[in-house]
Amino acid sequence: MNHPFLAEDYHIRWSTLTPDHIEADTNKAIELAEANLTTIRALKPEAVTYENTFLALENATDDLGRVWGRLNHLDSVSNNDEQREGLNKMLPAVSAFFSSISLDAEIWAALKAFRDSDGVSALNDVQKRFVEETCADFVSSGADLPDDKKSRVAEIDAELSAVTQKFSENVIDSTNDWELIVHDPARLAGLPEMAKEGARQDALAKGHGSEDEPKWRFTLQYPSMGPVMQYADDDSLRKEIWEGGNQIGLKGDWDNTDAIWTTLKLRQEKAEILGKKNFPDMILERRMAKTGDAALAFTEDLHEKVQDAFIQDDKELKAYISKQKGETVELLEPWEVGYWSEKRRKEEYDFDSELLRPYFSVENVMSGMFDIMSTLFGLRIEERETVFGSDKEGAVQVWHEECSFYDLFDAKSDELLGSFYADWHPRQSKRGGAWMNSLKTGLPPIGSNARQPHLGLIIGNMTKPVGDKPALLDHREVETIFHEFGHLIHHLLSEVEVKSLAGTNVPWDFVELPSQILENYCWDRQTLDMFAKHHETGETIPDELFDKMVAAKNYMSGSGFMRQLAMGKLDLELHVNLDKYLGMELDDVDKLILADYKTKLATSSPSVARRFSHLFSGAVAYASGYYSYKWSEVLDADAFTRFQKEGILNADTGASFRKEILSRGNSRPADESYRAFMGRDPELTPLLERAGLA
Repeated sequence: MNHPFLAEDYHIRWSTLTPDHIEADTNKAIELAEANLTTIRALKPEAVTYENTFLALENATDDLGRVWGRLNHLDSVSNNDEQREGLNKMLPAVSAFFSSISLDAEIWAALKAFRDSDGVSALNDVQKRFVEETCADFVSSGADLPDDKKSRVAEIDAELSAVTQKFSENVIDSTNDWELIVHDPARLAGLPEMAKEGARQDALAKGHGSEDEPKWRFTLQYPSMGPVMQYADDDSLRKEIWEGGNQIGLKGDWDNTDAIWTTLKLRQEKAEILGKKNFPDMILERRMAKTGDAALAFTEDLHEKVQDAFIQDDKELKAYISKQKGETVELLEPWEVGYWSEKRRKEEYDFDSELLRPYFSVENVMSGMFDIMSTLFGLRIEERETVFGSDKEGAVQVWHEECSFYDLFDAKSDELLGSFYADWHPRQSKRGGAWMNSLKTGLPPIGSNARQPHLGLIIGNMTKPVGDKPALLDHREVETIFHEFGHLIHHLLSEVEVKSLAGTNVPWDFVELPSQILENYCWDRQTLDMFAKHHETGETIPDELFDKMVAAKNYMSGSGFMRQLAMGKLDLELHVNLDKYLGMELDDVDKLILADYKTKLATSSPSVARRFSHLFSGAVAYASGYYSYKWSEVLDADAFTRFQKEGILNADTGASFRKEILSRGNSRPADESYRAFMGRDPELTPLLERAGLA
């Protein structure tokens, strides 16, 4: 095909999506989208229908969305200089095009003509909601602004796209720029054998050391640096890793400080143009929190409820370290906290989390998780043969040889509901973290039209296989897989007839409910036994080890709770009260905002904002929405009480969750969907009880 990024193949031929096609394919997609919009602009008021206005607009940018979605996905999992250059070259044009739609007076006139016509009364409830939501999108984007202000909004959107793309690139580049080669094996004391062997093999692969004279390579990817910060006895080794992490988004040309202030000021300016007090008020207007002040109040209320436990955690840890060292410890160094916390947990609970790894091979976790999901939601999941770099009959192409592909069917009807890719291990061309995304939003059967299956992906940066052993995960990584799969089935199980209302296109303080509720299945004995099986013997976790794992679950939970609240507090304060902080040093701002949210340490850390991709790696990203993780935890802990009461693998309860939550998307207000499942509004107590903080 002349334009491979535009190809409508369900099974994407990734090998054809090369940088030399980016410019031509993107321009072609813009041309096709513009032609579709021109048709809408030309409508006479008396000729408007739902199909030729709202539905036509819904489909007008499908080609451009396909091109840009695939390109941005490749940028996150297979980054290279030529591809990055092509993306950045087209970024201004694409940003400007998308921004222009809601500011287009002729398109807005056509939409309003139908909105105000008698034809609306004939629509079904989902179609009516689509009309309402689309009009609200246009108004909140500036459709009713005078021309000069529309122009400035378009300029701001373009500037935000450029500066946040650069922020993201700086995080990737500064992360990949750092490595630590260890020559002395004595420095590795305390590290689990798997972590040491992984570091040795990584060093060999990068040309460091030999089989006879090994060296060990560490990076800032979590599977590499995480075990060091938790287990390494060598204080100086942990300090070096900590110092390396501090240079992310801070070192030299990769310093994100200016990008942060620029982004914050642009967001505030846009909010004011649109008549809002601040960016959160603009973003949250149609989310469950409604305003920035409400989200901030929610965060501060939870802070007050957990502060005593947080302070007590710090006191107990210092008392423990003082006893171990035989001297009073007033302040800890930041590279000491994780290490001493783990030592104390081992001693108090006789529990070493590394003992769980042999039970969590990524293959067993995936297989068992599929069994759990199939039981709960009436599904069948089948893995497909894959091929990398070429075509093979019967096989599905993937973007990297470590990537796998699966089909998801409804168990009763045998319909293909959707498919997904999974890519679990870190590499230098891949951004950090874990995420889910959609590549295609399908449709349920409508009239005589057959179902269009969805297509999605789940990505992580989990522990790699070492030697002849499979990839053995820690429990935190297992929770991450379940979390991302929750997002995925929210997408794949959508039954909404309007794509922009489907799947995860819900208010962001509701979107984490399906993901976080699945994390509960990583702690229950019944479901753990379905996937936690020793990779060599097939045995499940021994009762004694399981009991210790559960007993240690809420160890220092006040500190863990507070860490997440701190991220939400920093996000909201920067966006709600920006004027208060302009002109100050970013690190001083961080200290001021989080004075009661962070443990006082002997050495200060640079602000995490410089690498806070959730907030600054997109024009909106998760900005003003990080509180959503805790907001959704309230929902998930409360909603899970129904599963606990009726049976955590109860198929009827699962069917209700699928029907009322997973399949509904944004086809009705989020609070209505929650009440449809639970029969009432959410309660806070179950979350505090689960965390041992009630």
